[in-house]
Amino acid sequence: MDLEPIFEVVRIKQEIREVSERFANYQIKSPEDAQTLAASYIADEDREVFLVIMLNTKNMVIGLHRAHVGSLNASIVHPRDVMKCAILNNAASIIVSHNHPSAFDPTPSREDIEVTKRLSEVGKILGIDVLDHVIVTQSGKHVSLKEKGYL
Repeated sequence: MDLEPIFEVVRIKQEIREVSERFANYQIKSPEDAQTLAASYIADEDREVFLVIMLNTKNMVIGLHRAHVGSLNASIVHPRDVMKCAILNNAASIIVSHNHPSAFDPTPSREDIEVTKRLSEVGKILGIDVLDHVIVTQSGKHVSLKEKGYL
């Protein structure tokens, strides 16, 4: 029985969530810019949502990706899920964000700080800068982990 080699071609497909017209050609210049964008997509969610904002070399938004939807007060995010979308969209850098749905307090938890540091380390290895991690709330309050010195 003569078996011919079987080759499987895997095609990586990227799914791009279109950035709304309001944020088309949107440039991130400050944590407030990132907060405005993230809050418009995830602040009013009833569960924690981890959002990746992908940027080009001029910090223009090239895509958004919901990397994970968690529970009321937790979201377990893996660096591979965050970086996969950045790689597939040829992002030069990213800003990550998540919401605190059950509180009006955006104070970062120990887990928030740890995941930020882990993502930053992975980003350095891959050559994709993690510029900030912004936590947003329904009340409009936010916190930048970069401003707090965790990045």
